[in-house]
Amino acid sequence: MSRLRVLAILTAVLLPSFMTALDNTVVNVALPQIQTDLALSEANLKWVAAIYPLTLAGLLLLGGHLADTVGRRTTLWLGVALFTVASIGCSAAASGTALIACRGLQGAGAALILPASLAVQSHDLPPRVRKAAFSATTAALASALALGPVVSGVMTQHLGWESVFAVNTPLGCASLLVGFLVPRPGPSARASSPASVTLSLRVVALACCSLAALAYCLIEGPEQGFDALPVATAGGVVAASAVGLSCELTSRRNTVLRLLFRQRPFVGGIITQLLWGLSVSGVFFFTSRFLQNGLGLAPTPAGLTFMPVALSLIVTTPFIARMTRRWGDGRISAAGLLLVGLGLLMVALGSSGGKLVGILPGLTALGFGSALAVPLTSRALESSPDHLSGIAAGLFSAVREASGVVGIGLVGAIVSFVEHAAATAGSDDSNAFLSGYQAGLCFASALVAAGAPVALWALRHRRRSPEGGSRAPACTSKPGP
Repeated sequence: MSRLRVLAILTAVLLPSFMTALDNTVVNVALPQIQTDLALSEANLKWVAAIYPLTLAGLLLLGGHLADTVGRRTTLWLGVALFTVASIGCSAAASGTALIACRGLQGAGAALILPASLAVQSHDLPPRVRKAAFSATTAALASALALGPVVSGVMTQHLGWESVFAVNTPLGCASLLVGFLVPRPGPSARASSPASVTLSLRVVALACCSLAALAYCLIEGPEQGFDALPVATAGGVVAASAVGLSCELTSRRNTVLRLLFRQRPFVGGIITQLLWGLSVSGVFFFTSRFLQNGLGLAPTPAGLTFMPVALSLIVTTPFIARMTRRWGDGRISAAGLLLVGLGLLMVALGSSGGKLVGILPGLTALGFGSALAVPLTSRALESSPDHLSGIAAGLFSAVREASGVVGIGLVGAIVSFVEHAAATAGSDDSNAFLSGYQAGLCFASALVAAGAPVALWALRHRRRSPEGGSRAPACTSKPGP
């Protein structure tokens, strides 16, 4: 395969992957302006942020199934087209309902892009360049996540919040153009591979229902009241879906998850990924609002405030392999989770002074800790049997996105409860929000720190391959556990 063709395939894959990661964080700094311009309620504002990872998590496994059945390239280009059209819809949205709907479509497009792009890299690139390709994907995802708040701040202040969605249009069009220009692989490259193992549709449907209903309870509950009929009904759906899911997962028919959950690193990785996502996603959502509404920062400096997170991630990552060889994966991952918890606590304490400099050390610690926790994800994916490596990576991605949804709702419920209590006690709006924000940070800090003993438990043994052979590429993980 020529070098030009390899570069073309990489470009066609990396651009869509960059877009999907960028939209996970690019909206946060724009939220205060979106709320003002579209007159959104607190609950609707949370939906703007949460609906994207919600649909992405819910449809991710379906996207992988389509990549296997319809074709990886067809699925990829359908996902890019849907994501691009949805981004245009977001930038043109004149109401909160329209924006939320288009954000949901963005998530659906991303759910097609992510598994299909990995499949294209795995099958359409020659073996000698695949490792470099996965490393490039990791760099693209990390860069997008880190740059999201910065890009959002600059563009929101100078071009309006609509521009943070419109930027996807040229990226999407360029991806489609490059993709259509790259010739399809020859018949030998398209030779059939062994049938992939997938979860039953019942498991996927029950998980989606449970996640959507839980998100509705946590987001709408503080505004409507948890005893309101719609919220109570959603709570019933959560309970029923959880019972059905438990029955499915313990069924003798469901050997897939039983095989995966016999691997201690995989179980520990899932738990810590969930705790990290629950904590950090909700904190980022409210930190951007604290910076603009609480400290009075413009969008550009508010976005630049997140740079310590990005820089500490970038600086730490090259040294992770050397550190794990010396001290072990378990100790490094546990230290990383404790450092994330300490960073969140430092942000809570630093926010009391009402000055930006007070929260910067905590954000820096958050970045360092997130980088140190990455080995747990790598070991978790490496522990999966060869024939389940794809579904293991898919489950990890789904848990990562789902934890972001629930994190916004869970931390948000605590912020709203404490804020309301402080306002009732006589605090002004600014101090009431600060009280809720600090309570949410302390809760998130305790939550992520609880993952440290889990990491030690999961990785107390040396590396081993349960069935030998290649593993799911751990380098496709985003920063964080």
